[in-house]
Amino acid sequence: MEKRKLSFWQIWNMSFGFLGIQFGFALQGGFMSRIFQDLGAGKDEIPLLWIAAPLTGLLVQPIIGYMSDRTWSVKWGRRRPYFLVGAILSSLALFFVPHSPALWVAAGFLWILDASINISMEPFRALVADKLPESQRSYGFVVQTLIIGIGTWVASNLPWMVSQFGISNTGEAGVVSMSVKVAFAIGAFVFLASILYTVFTTDEYPPEDMEEFEQEKAKKNNFIPDILENIGSMPMTMKKLGVIQFFSWFAFFTMWSLANPALTEHVFHSPAPIETAFNMADTVQAEAFKIANTKFQESSNSVGSAMGIYGLSSMVFALLLTLYTSKRNINRKYVHMFSLIVGGIGFLLMSYASPENLKYCFVLIGFAWGSILSMPYAMLSSSVDPKKMGVIMGIFNMFIVIPQIIAALGGINYVSSLLGEEAIHAMTVAGISLIIAGLCNLLITNKNAISYQE
Repeated sequence: MEKRKLSFWQIWNMSFGFLGIQFGFALQGGFMSRIFQDLGAGKDEIPLLWIAAPLTGLLVQPIIGYMSDRTWSVKWGRRRPYFLVGAILSSLALFFVPHSPALWVAAGFLWILDASINISMEPFRALVADKLPESQRSYGFVVQTLIIGIGTWVASNLPWMVSQFGISNTGEAGVVSMSVKVAFAIGAFVFLASILYTVFTTDEYPPEDMEEFEQEKAKKNNFIPDILENIGSMPMTMKKLGVIQFFSWFAFFTMWSLANPALTEHVFHSPAPIETAFNMADTVQAEAFKIANTKFQESSNSVGSAMGIYGLSSMVFALLLTLYTSKRNINRKYVHMFSLIVGGIGFLLMSYASPENLKYCFVLIGFAWGSILSMPYAMLSSSVDPKKMGVIMGIFNMFIVIPQIIAALGGINYVSSLLGEEAIHAMTVAGISLIIAGLCNLLITNKNAISYQE
């Protein structure tokens, strides 16, 4: 079946749900470590507390991709049922996570939150490949990135924004601040509303051969053998992209889990106070803890706002690519290589940053983020069987979550400790990893993956 070209607004509508998904990811990435620190976690414990996020992605995305490939409803389509279920679960988790009374509860909510976001996110990647002709693939993924950039910037600034309306930015020892709670509640609403917008404004193509589809669907469910078979027959281009993804996502997981402790300590000189180091029964020490905690919360807001800049710059980057790819083809390989190296330089410069110029580091990182969210998927979708797009996108996610699991299980702490004990060295490791990812683009040789061929 020949797919017709879609207008910008049709592609915008089908991608708009990513605004909510990115609200969820940006709040999780920007403030989950802050929540852990508020609940008493030390900086060396934080990466392990984050392990729930990549583990759920490893399990959930291939399953959802496989199931959505085998789903068809005349009313709801193939991918949209999963958008909706994931949105409802994600919104509930987003609302409750900052109300966690203990560290283990917050870690559990992170598990639920990330699993739910993944249920919504994986089918969105497949939807672009389902709906768009080959010539519009880069354009479609770039529009998604534009929306993701908007969501990242707004969500990353939410705690600061709500604190400007007089909502408290500090809390008692062991309690998450009200500004973070309100920000997560807003995120929950946006998540559900944006997914509903896409569900009700976008239709889907039915399977090309309905009889063949029904026969395939009626066969015995061989999920695990099918997944293993698809992994075994993985195209060489997908394997090479996997190497690039490994180093890219190791870098960004390092940022999400350790940017707050690293930058509040190194750039703002206001690390999280450890409650056990203060005698809270002593009025003077209790006041000293309160002062230190207030400084930490304020600097955490500043770190969150600075991190939001990478969403803004990725949005600008995506907008420029959107305008260009709407009319012309691009060399995806060199665009991705350049973008990742620029982002790596942004991480390396954090060791020399001041509170005033930290945002420029995140501007550079935004170029890498904008490319990570579009170029690998555009290259992959031009290299695989379109009938298996959902499961392939799910398997491709393994190259995203495995580096995060390795990082969480001690990879970040071990590698950064080779450079020194200060938390800022984790950002240096992220920079080196992203530059390696950029150079690995030289491995890509498939012409269709590099640029759409007429």
